[in-house]
Amino acid sequence: MKPLIVTLCGSVKFEQAFIDANFTETMAGHIVLSVGGLGPGKKIRLTERERKMLGELHKHKIAISDEILVLNVGGYIGESTESEIKYAKQLGKVVRFLEDQ
Repeated sequence: MKPLIVTLCGSVKFEQAFIDANFTETMAGHIVLSVGGLGPGKKIRLTERERKMLGELHKHKIAISDEILVLNVGGYIGESTESEIKYAKQLGKVVRFLEDQ
């Protein structure tokens, strides 16, 4: 059976949630696509052009995924994540949430 491809979506301020979800999903036998540039305590300043490019790249990750996992820590869903959820739904992807809505 082919493994599911899961893209993690959420605010990068929840770095630990990305690390934990990546591990959990991988151990469940899923291929995990995540945001780039995360690392312990890593603070990156991006230009508007870089931010836009990364946003487009993330949408391509969603497009090749079977589903997305929204890391809505404390119920938080920002504007970018909201747009990723909408995009995933338009493509007919399964949308899961870390925490109940």
